[in-house]
Amino acid sequence: MKKVSSKGWIALIVIFSTLIIDQVIKVAVKTGMYWHESINAIGWLYDKLGIQTEPPTWFYIYFVENSGMAFGMEIMGKLFLTSFRIVAVGLIGWLLWKFIHQNLKTGFIVCIALVMAGALGNIIDSVFYGVIFNESTHYQIASFMPAEGGYAPFFYGKVVDMFYFPIIDTYWPEWMPWVGGDRFIFFSPIFNFADAAISCGFIALLLFYNKEFSEAYHSVTKKS
Repeated sequence: MKKVSSKGWIALIVIFSTLIIDQVIKVAVKTGMYWHESINAIGWLYDKLGIQTEPPTWFYIYFVENSGMAFGMEIMGKLFLTSFRIVAVGLIGWLLWKFIHQNLKTGFIVCIALVMAGALGNIIDSVFYGVIFNESTHYQIASFMPAEGGYAPFFYGKVVDMFYFPIIDTYWPEWMPWVGGDRFIFFSPIFNFADAAISCGFIALLLFYNKEFSEAYHSVTKKS
C-alpha cells in the first residue's frame, strides 16, 4: 500500500477542514435561527466586545435555504441536481488524485481540493438535511433528528445559506431609464462557506493556474 504523499495530506487537510467549518456553520444556523431571520454579524461582534458605536450594515447572517446551485440558482430537478453533483465530485476527486501523483504545484492542489470540498459540503445538505432536520419556518427553529422525522426524503434536502454582504444598498436615480427609483444592492447573493470555497478555488485556478490545469487535464485524459 502506497503512503500518502505530503501533497496528498495537504489536500485531505483542506477538504476535511473546509467540510468541518462549513457543516458547523450550517448546523448552528439551521438549529439556531428562524427561516429568513437576519442578524447584523458586525453588530453581534460589537455586542460581544462591548463596543458602543453604531455597527456598519454590510455583513449579515441571513438564514435562507435553496434547492439549487451555488448562490441560490435553481435550474434543474432536485434529484437530478444532487446526482449530478455527486458525479461531478467523483470526477473532481479522480482528477485530484491524478494531479497529486503527477506532483503538481501545491497551490494548484489546494485549489482543486477547495472546489471538491465545497461541492461535497453542499452535497451533504442535499442528501441528508431533509432526513435529519425538521422544517425551518418563520415560527419554528429546526431541531436535529426530530421524533416526527425530517422534512424530506434522502436526496431532497435544501442547502443552507447564510452569508449576505449588501456592501452597497441604495436606489437608482429617478432620471435613469427602466431602473429609475428601483432598489440597487451590491452584493445581493446569499451564500455559504462551501460556495465560497468553490468560488475561491475556481477563481484562483483561472488567475494563477489556468495553463497548469489545461496541461494537467490533457495529460491525465490522454493517459486514461
